[in-house]
Amino acid sequence: MIIGVPKEIKEHEYRVSITPAGVNELKNDGHRIVVEESAGDGSGFNDNEYIEAGAEISNRQDLFKNSELIVKVKEPLPPEYDLFREGQALFTYLHLASVPKLITMLLERKVSAFAYETLETDGELPLLKPMSEVAGKMAPVMGAYYLQRFHGGRGVLMTGAEGVDPAKVVILGAGTVGMGALKVAYGMGAQVTVINKGEGRLRIIDDMYKGQVRTLISTAKNIEGEVMDADVLIGAVLVTGAKAPQLVSKELVSRMHKGSVIVDVSVDQGGCIETTRPSTHNDPVYTVDGVIHYTVANMPGAYPRTSTLALTGKTLEYIKLMANIGVNDAVEGDTPLKSALNIHNGAIIHSAVAASVK
Repeated sequence: MIIGVPKEIKEHEYRVSITPAGVNELKNDGHRIVVEESAGDGSGFNDNEYIEAGAEISNRQDLFKNSELIVKVKEPLPPEYDLFREGQALFTYLHLASVPKLITMLLERKVSAFAYETLETDGELPLLKPMSEVAGKMAPVMGAYYLQRFHGGRGVLMTGAEGVDPAKVVILGAGTVGMGALKVAYGMGAQVTVINKGEGRLRIIDDMYKGQVRTLISTAKNIEGEVMDADVLIGAVLVTGAKAPQLVSKELVSRMHKGSVIVDVSVDQGGCIETTRPSTHNDPVYTVDGVIHYTVANMPGAYPRTSTLALTGKTLEYIKLMANIGVNDAVEGDTPLKSALNIHNGAIIHSAVAASVK
């Protein structure tokens, strides 16, 4: 199979979808790998390393023209839409529930679109987990940074000081993002509350942190009471393939402390806070009713070396599988790749994605 690795064009996106080590493994399986020039520079992998591993270096137009499978990190952006052709396959983070124009393009061009974030095996989402962990661990760091007064924040130190309470951090969701955020926020010395729909995860937190982390079942009343008093609110809610449920209304945001910070990691799926809209690393924050919002849609791109190695360490297994069995068998066969299939032959396959466009 001819596998194309384009350079990411999303603003300040420095990750790359396959490392030179991955190229070497795919090459050993008999595949042809075409890498766009300088695609790995942002993650510290130069063209010579790819060439030594067996890749061909190409320009963007020829790469898309010749490749049977396009492997990316982030969803295609409008300038890339015309590069796709009928019968091609795409494997990347798609988050289609929040990008209707991308859905239209993939349907019209009959691209077989596989999403990292919906690939499921043994009840887990192995390709979503590494980047969710990075984003979750970043969230309290970003919250602490924007709490500084000269950034418009409340001027509350996350750790507190002798005789002074630390910051109050509220985390909505106890999945991979939420647990990553909890680990860092607790390590910084913050007062942490985790609100989650299921009791099982909360019991795990209670056992792990010996009651030093406040845990609450997700109800409108609990969310209201905690959000109003939060210094940092972290959105960490996920419904696989679907839009995130909006748990915090604009009206509730207006009652938060002025200078408090929202970090909505759920932004890729539309956000779990009504005032969320995607921002970029170049312009990461905006303010609504005096509350700072950090809602960058590709948070792990800020740490590309770590993120690329974490991501490709998980994705390579499934890229190899797809290349070895072929796209048709990936669509029809009984492998985890079938759960990753969102769109095929001009139709939406994944039920949650289909429900999001109704």
